[in-house]
Amino acid sequence: MSPHAPAQTWIRRYQDRPDAAVRLVCFPHAGGSAGTYRPWAEAVDPSVEILAVQYPGRQDRYREPGIDNLNELADLVTPALRSAVAGGRYALFGHSLGAALAFEVARRLAGDDGPELLAVSGRRAPSQARREAYHRLDDAGLAAHLEDLSGTDRRLLTDPDALQLILPAVRSDLRAIETYRPAPGATVDVPVLALTGDHDPWTTLLEAAAWSAHTTAGFDLRVFPGEHFYLVEHRAEVLDLLARRLSPVSELL
Repeated sequence: MSPHAPAQTWIRRYQDRPDAAVRLVCFPHAGGSAGTYRPWAEAVDPSVEILAVQYPGRQDRYREPGIDNLNELADLVTPALRSAVAGGRYALFGHSLGAALAFEVARRLAGDDGPELLAVSGRRAPSQARREAYHRLDDAGLAAHLEDLSGTDRRLLTDPDALQLILPAVRSDLRAIETYRPAPGATVDVPVLALTGDHDPWTTLLEAAAWSAHTTAGFDLRVFPGEHFYLVEHRAEVLDLLARRLSPVSELL
């Protein structure tokens, strides 16, 4: 896959806001798609324009093979993202796998034109590795894992045809995140806002707080009621928090 693919290959805009003060680029979870953030584009404060990253292997890119290496995925996303946000203020938000990917993209965007905020959700800090190999499960086991995460419509998990479309992308994404290891001492010179659910079985509060070691700028941790996909129930609160943090008059983290 070419690292020079046009921005429209990777970036989706569901509601154009040319007069928005800032763009928020959103990275989906494992198995997720840019469409996850379509409701965000409609609900967020008018001062913010939502851009969403579309990974290969899903929705309109379903014919493309997934990328099972997180650093390779970051290398491919970065130039398209840089083109999409050129000349304006922007920030990055990622949930689960998307948080780790947003971190790696932020590292590649370091400099005067880098993001002004990195918001990481539902993901332990890169230094807090666990031994996981869900990508090696058979199809039935992988479907059961998705049900445990509660992020996939259960009707799809019982539809064999739907599973044939979903599971390859999920498996590829899980391999990418489960084999990801950051460079030793990897940091970003960007304020980091970590968000997590207070009963997320995949990220403890200590693991979320450990993101503080991966930034040389400010850090803040916000905890919401809920599990791994707490942000579905608390979408309004999350969007309000992000809009306030991206306001030009916002206090520094």
